[in-house]
Amino acid sequence: MKKFCLPIFFLGVLVPILTSCGGGSLTSHTTTNSSQPGVQVSSPANNSTVGSPVPYIASATTACSKGVASMGVFTNSGTLAFKVSGAKLNTSLSLTPGTYNTTVQEWDNCGGSATTPVTITVSQSAAGGSNSGAPPPSGNTFSNLHQGGGWTGYGLLPLSYSICNSCSPNGPQVTWAMKQGVSSPSMSGNATEFDIGGKTQYADALWNNHLIGDFSSHGLPDADKKINANTHNFTYDVYFYGTNIPASEALEFDINQFVDGQSFIWGHECRITGGHQWDIWDNQGQKWHPTGIACNPNNNAWNHLTIQVQRTSDNHLLFQTITLNGQTATLNYYESPTATHWNGITINYQMDGNGTQEPYSIWLDKLNFTYW
Repeated sequence: MKKFCLPIFFLGVLVPILTSCGGGSLTSHTTTNSSQPGVQVSSPANNSTVGSPVPYIASATTACSKGVASMGVFTNSGTLAFKVSGAKLNTSLSLTPGTYNTTVQEWDNCGGSATTPVTITVSQSAAGGSNSGAPPPSGNTFSNLHQGGGWTGYGLLPLSYSICNSCSPNGPQVTWAMKQGVSSPSMSGNATEFDIGGKTQYADALWNNHLIGDFSSHGLPDADKKINANTHNFTYDVYFYGTNIPASEALEFDINQFVDGQSFIWGHECRITGGHQWDIWDNQGQKWHPTGIACNPNNNAWNHLTIQVQRTSDNHLLFQTITLNGQTATLNYYESPTATHWNGITINYQMDGNGTQEPYSIWLDKLNFTYW
C-alpha cells in the first residue's frame, strides 16, 4: 500500500499559487452599475416551480469597452454555486427541495456588475427527496465543479508522496493533464478529462480546489470564518468514466476542512490494485485504513459515487456512507483531527499510477459538492 501525503502536509505549497480568485468580489450581491450592465435570464423563470437539477441559462451585456468578464449564480444563502468566464452562462444546479432566492450576476472588465434575482421552488419529487442521505433545503451546493476554475494539478512521487516542486505536467517522472469541455464521453455534454502517465512507478497526480476560506477559488474567503465554523456536513457527488480503469492503482476523492486550528481530512480511496476495496484516511496515524467495503467500478461505463461525511459536534471526523452505483455502504467510522493553521474547505481528486506507470484517463461529470 502506498502512503499518500494529504493536504495537511502540502497546503503551504499552495499559498503562492492559489492567490487569484478572478472576476471581482463575489462575497456579496452589491450592484455597481459603472457601465449600465444587464443580465438576461431565460431559464429558470422567476417565481417558478422546477425540478432538480435546475437549468440556468443567461447572458449579459455591458457598456464597458472591455466586455463582460464573468457570470455566476448565487443561491439564497449568498453562496456562489457556479461561475463561468464570458458573457454567457449555461449550467444545471442540483438543489434540494425548498424555495431559493437565487441571483444571476455578471462582472465586467471595468469594475462594474449587475444582478437579476430569480426566485424558484424546487419540488420534492423532482429533487429526489426519497434519498435519506440528501442534505436539507438549507444545504449549499457547488454544482458542476469539474467545469469551473480553481483546480490546480500536482505530481506526487514515491516514497514521500509530498508535492514534487521540480515536476512538470510534461514529465518525465510523472505526467498529468486536465481538459475541460469534453462532449464525449459525457453525461452532461461538458465533462472533464484527467490524464496520468510518466516514467516513475507508482507516481500520482493530484488536483486540489479551494472552495471556501483561505485562497477560495469561488469568491468565498470567509474572512470572519463563520461559514466554515458553522459547517459540519458534506456530500461529494460525482460521476466518473474510464476506458482502462484496471491501469489505476487507486482513485481518490477527498473532503478537507481546516477550522478552529484543526485539520479534518476525509480521504476516500477506491483501491483498484490489491483488493478492489475502499480505504479511508487515518488522520492521526497518517496512513490508509482498509474498510473491507468492495469497490468495483465499471470499465467503459459511467459510475456514480456519493460520499457523505460529518464533523461531529465534539469535533471528530465521522465517515458516514459511500454509495457506488446505487449500492450504499454505511461506515459510521470515527477519527480524530490533527493541528493546522489553515481556515477553509477544499476538495481533492487524485489518480494513482501502478507498478508500470501505465497511462490512463478518467472523465468526471456532474461533480457537485454540498455543505451545511
